Amino acid sequence: MKPLSNNILNTKRPKIVQEDNWLIPCELDIIARTNQFKALTQSLEQYFGSLENFASAYRYFGFNYDKKKKGWYYREWAPEAKALYLVGDFNDWDRKANPMIKDDMGVWTLFLEDKKYAHKFIHKSLLKVLVRNNKGEIIERIPAYIKRVIQDKKTANFTAQHWYPQTPFKWTDEEFLQKDLGNLFIYEAHIGMAQEEAKVGTYREFADTILPRIQQAGYNIVQLMAIAEHPYYGSYGYHVSNFYAPSSRFGTPEDLKYLINQAHKMGIGVIMDLVHSHAVKNILEGLNEFDGTAAQYFHDGERTTHPDWDSKLFNYGKWEVMQFLASNIRYWLEEFHFDGFRFDGISSMLYLHHGHQSFDSVYKYFRKGVDNQAILYLQLANTIAQKTRKGVITIAEDVSGMPGLTAPIEDGGIGFGYRLGMGLPDFWIKMMQKPDEKWDMNQIWETLNNRQPNVNTVAYVESHDQALVGDKTLAFRLMDKEMYDSMDKASHNLVVDRGIALHKMIRLITISAGGQAYMNFIGNEFGHPEWIDFPRAGNHWSCEYARRKWSLRDNGFLRYHYLADFDKAMLELIRENQILQAGYGKALHMDDLHQTLIFEKGNLIFVFNFHPTNSTPNYPFRLPFSGKFELILNSDDKKFGGFGRIKTQAFYAQYNSEDEYYYLNIYNINRTCQVLKKIDEFDALKM
Repeated sequence: MKPLSNNILNTKRPKIVQEDNWLIPCELDIIARTNQFKALTQSLEQYFGSLENFASAYRYFGFNYDKKKKGWYYREWAPEAKALYLVGDFNDWDRKANPMIKDDMGVWTLFLEDKKYAHKFIHKSLLKVLVRNNKGEIIERIPAYIKRVIQDKKTANFTAQHWYPQTPFKWTDEEFLQKDLGNLFIYEAHIGMAQEEAKVGTYREFADTILPRIQQAGYNIVQLMAIAEHPYYGSYGYHVSNFYAPSSRFGTPEDLKYLINQAHKMGIGVIMDLVHSHAVKNILEGLNEFDGTAAQYFHDGERTTHPDWDSKLFNYGKWEVMQFLASNIRYWLEEFHFDGFRFDGISSMLYLHHGHQSFDSVYKYFRKGVDNQAILYLQLANTIAQKTRKGVITIAEDVSGMPGLTAPIEDGGIGFGYRLGMGLPDFWIKMMQKPDEKWDMNQIWETLNNRQPNVNTVAYVESHDQALVGDKTLAFRLMDKEMYDSMDKASHNLVVDRGIALHKMIRLITISAGGQAYMNFIGNEFGHPEWIDFPRAGNHWSCEYARRKWSLRDNGFLRYHYLADFDKAMLELIRENQILQAGYGKALHMDDLHQTLIFEKGNLIFVFNFHPTNSTPNYPFRLPFSGKFELILNSDDKKFGGFGRIKTQAFYAQYNSEDEYYYLNIYNINRTCQVLKKIDEFDALKM
């Protein structure tokens, strides 16, 4: 990276420090972080003209057509390479036919003029670039900015493909792109495993068969995993090899555009699981040692490999690396109309120790083991995203709680829109390891509300992490093997009854109290019973557990549809009453004896009774106001697989003159959640 000037003096106290006195000891560190970013952007703007130009490298590198000169330019940054040759079916794979020329910046260039190659270098032409390293070896590589890579099913080898269809894709989503997406109800999904058939699904199948399900379920954002090309299917897409190429195992780039366009027609936004925290270490498919050296895109020495992921770590201190990644953000937003990103592995990026050390001191967030170059890149990434797409969504997968993560950069932050509430799934797993009667209501409430008021948090009970082999989904933790034999409506099974009741309660209390957005993993809304195991040698390359069994939810004979129906009703209630944007809830009642937790949020009263057996008639609790209330959601309703013990009726607040408080009396039934809404003014004092 070029040296940054530190001539920008910012003496104003950052807003994140004004809002949180706990950060005062680190005020100078926060100011320095902001100044570093200002210096970086000034340098980039001075050198490239604008940040938009800086983040447009895909229009220069890789293959780009020059209308004036009538031909294709191919450019590649490989500063330490000794020679580059473009080969493919267009030149009979002859390395002598098209050698490339290197400039002083380490950029190699080749021009294929139409006069000679118009009928040879065509759409779907296969190609590779041969790189001669400083050892004299010639290695076959995939161009770094290539937009299409295909894999040979027999050999598993990848080959680049020139992708330039004669008829450009016709987008019809201009109106959607101008909309504010509002409350985020996120549906995390994987294209390949979304179909019921034991096979690898496609973009178009997802668009035609799964998007309608997502829309019907009430979710307005789909978060797609494993989009960028990756050599190993079972990596879940987290070992990326080709950052500009949509995975060909699911279809063509136009198929992906079709999916996104269809989603936008349905009012569903699409965000991409973006992996800029590391890259696959493969040499033939990926970026590793592209120019023959380990330190072209990645760190050298001890920092080159991630200790847990066996992958390569980007050197964010190089302008060329930042440009490659920042341009990748703009590319997906502009070319594919994605609505945002969930940034993977942020904790690993923020710290040289990859988030493994404890954060018992505020200084550790800013001084000890902090990767300031990675922070600069993340600030730049958010800035580029915001400049490219109006209302763009950026979500950070961070478990460390870095202060300012979701604050604007000018306020001392990093600029993300949201962070994942990663502690919530872990909390529920620990809770389920305790006997039911040991569940602590105060602990549940404090955990769900353990976030800074200015940090937009995505609440969730489970994601793909909890569905992998070796782990269990919420439904399977609650019901385990009983799900295989006792989910039919005719069966009577205490384990299943408990599981269905708690599944509904845990999801409702998490979405209503846990954050400003909500996420669900594909199929978990109806309690999909099985883990995920991608085809591999250990399971004889089977797709049996890399699919979703929608028929369990659809057939009507099993209880799965009860969970799906409740999930849909839950989302409707949260959306209609703007609960996600209502701030923190107000605790009204904590009763460990009856294991009851009651809170008010968005003028709704949420009642949760987690007790395994205790049901109490005429159960009183304080209210912050008077009024007439109605029951608008009840997990014990028979249509949600409950027992119908709670009657739909009006509730009137009562006034107790002794302690001068309003009270409400309800039938507080075990393992149920009830939501009450004020429907009319009713003053008990005037009765």
